[in-house]
Amino acid sequence: MRLTVPTDFDILDALADGERNNAVNLAYLLDRDRSYINTRLPVLTDYELLERVGPAPSSGLYAITEKGRVVAAHRDAYRCEDVDFDALVERELRSAAEQRILAE
Repeated sequence: MRLTVPTDFDILDALADGERNNAVNLAYLLDRDRSYINTRLPVLTDYELLERVGPAPSSGLYAITEKGRVVAAHRDAYRCEDVDFDALVERELRSAAEQRILAE
């Protein structure tokens, strides 16, 4: 995955509290251009870091996914040349899934 630093991580951080939000509010919170935020949200959704949420399909609301939380938590590793970031994210997701299974 190719993320835009720092904007994509800032978007993920802004949604990390679990609340839904839209491009207008995120642009205001992050002090970024709304049209630019509107271009990044679908990209982050394609990477499964965000999901579009209702109540209506065209509401423009987004929420962070579990994968998005993992990516946000490992922001510092993204730029490390000796780290396979995609593999790191997948390992973390597998580990979290295993922990949930063990907890049940």
